[in-house]
Amino acid sequence: MEKVRPKKHLGQHFLTDLSIAQRIARSVTGHLEAKRVLEIGPGMGVLTQFLLENPQELYVVEIDAESIAYLKKNFPQLEGHILEGDFLKMDLSNWSKDPFAIAGNFPYNISSQIFFKVLEYRNQVTEVVCMLQKEVAQRIASPKGNKDYGILSVLLQAFYDIEYLFSVPPGVFNPPPKVQSGVIRLLRNQTKNLDCDESLFIKVVKGGFGNRRKTLRNSLKSFQLSESFKSHPLLDKRAEQLDVADFVFLTQQIQASRGHH
Repeated sequence: MEKVRPKKHLGQHFLTDLSIAQRIARSVTGHLEAKRVLEIGPGMGVLTQFLLENPQELYVVEIDAESIAYLKKNFPQLEGHILEGDFLKMDLSNWSKDPFAIAGNFPYNISSQIFFKVLEYRNQVTEVVCMLQKEVAQRIASPKGNKDYGILSVLLQAFYDIEYLFSVPPGVFNPPPKVQSGVIRLLRNQTKNLDCDESLFIKVVKGGFGNRRKTLRNSLKSFQLSESFKSHPLLDKRAEQLDVADFVFLTQQIQASRGHH
């Protein structure tokens, strides 16, 4: 069978190392009784073949017609389980009413958008095991107080416990990416909803990190902080020094000063 040509515009870097693929697949735990796994961007199925060994039912979502043809021919057991199209445009609530896990070697150019979609469906996505650019992986898993820590770290850590599992060198891909890769696992935590207006929370987090070097008192100026709150010591800090609970508290204060509770 013809091999699939990796396409630059799709950010495709095919993993060629089977032991790494197997290790990624084995990192899926089936957290919170997830019965299904959705693999994003299976390509030629290097990871897929090992995910098929897991007890969860595997589905794959692929946008590249050439990869889809390859998978249909080489993985007859995926029949009826190949979702053709763009993961970022899919309505996942129609696809699965039950909790599910997500796995994959994420295309680097859309990894952040994938995570924003995961957040949107956080009450269904119980687990994510993925490989992505090492810097992004480290950032997402990073604790507060670290220069890697950023917007996605806070938003994802609000709802997931995140662990950096291992690093992957460029040489195990075709074509080799120009960067190191990292594998992380996100497990859905107990937080159902944040104790504040969540859309405001997202704006506050983005505002706080909008200018990382400024104190929050300066970076959150546009949020009309109440006079009594302006002297709060939390505002002397920079965004990277705050954890999820601190940002929830900040959001609550901003809500209160806007006069709705």
